[in-house]
Amino acid sequence: MSSFGKNIKINIFGESHGTAIGVVIEGLKPGYELQMDSIQKMLDRRRPGKDRYVTRRDEGDIPEILSGVYNGKTTGMPLCAIIRNKDTRSNDYGNLRRIPRPGHSDYTAYIKYNGFNDIRGGGAFSGRLTAPLVFAGAIAIGMLEEKNIKVVSHMRTMGTVADDYLNSMIHDKTQSESILLNRIPMINKESSESAEHALNTARMDLDSLGSSIETAVYNLPAGVGEPGYDSLESIISRICFGVPGVKGIEFGKGFSLAAMKGSESNDPFYYDNGEVKTRTNNMGGILGGISNGMPLVFTVCMKPTSSISRPQESIDLETKTGAELVIKGRHDPCIGIRAVPVIEACAALAVLDNLMEEK
Repeated sequence: MSSFGKNIKINIFGESHGTAIGVVIEGLKPGYELQMDSIQKMLDRRRPGKDRYVTRRDEGDIPEILSGVYNGKTTGMPLCAIIRNKDTRSNDYGNLRRIPRPGHSDYTAYIKYNGFNDIRGGGAFSGRLTAPLVFAGAIAIGMLEEKNIKVVSHMRTMGTVADDYLNSMIHDKTQSESILLNRIPMINKESSESAEHALNTARMDLDSLGSSIETAVYNLPAGVGEPGYDSLESIISRICFGVPGVKGIEFGKGFSLAAMKGSESNDPFYYDNGEVKTRTNNMGGILGGISNGMPLVFTVCMKPTSSISRPQESIDLETKTGAELVIKGRHDPCIGIRAVPVIEACAALAVLDNLMEEK
């Protein structure tokens, strides 16, 4: 399944080393003016080849719109956009048909698709497919900002390095600006510098680092979402787990709630000039699957990059014997760095789809 959404529906297509990757977006209202500069800035945050902290694959990630836009504005018809793949080195992946990468989808894809899957660069399982997701998410962010709804993400942790938490009560513009200014997308400059050091150490050790990404959606009104299996948590979780490398998610205090008492975890209500608010936001702005008017806060866990340069133990699927794998190619030492705008895109698309459901 490569589609998501009911009211704003996206369908992602393509493979990492194919001619192009892309997205079809249905449900956009006619007459919405695309802010291409803002869309490109968000794509650039995810783009590979920027510095030594990300894969050296150098792609421009310039979107080409094929349909659904006329004179810079949406027509109301499905919007189709592609991003061409140019800097591919498919020979680096030749041995992965036989010898799957530990921690990667090579083996499960081989079984699922009887060996017919495109192995180059991970094919349809590659993080490369998040570029069209970010394109769609950037449009959603622009539409949410018209309603004064802000989406902010940062790296909460990289390895053992921890950043400050996002403000869970109000939108802090200073935090948002700091994330974009720091080389590693964190709020605290010292944390960003410590993360750089940890990442360099891992790179020199031919290894990779895991991470977590915290996201907050500010100014979301109360009453958005559904109870049960279409809860706001369920919808956000579904799109986030479609991002390669995501292995966990929590809302508000999440798993820390297991060690708390009800008197500690409950968020007391109060009136602020007639507006209902809570004193704390341990629940992450969601009660019963529905937004309560406080910032929606969640955190995803990103696994360490599977493709590391160390020799690893694996198997040979042809000879059915054990084999040592040495991975070639260009890979991110920490996938969380470029995943920050991806998770922002996920949050924006899920929230926008739910807002349209309310209408």
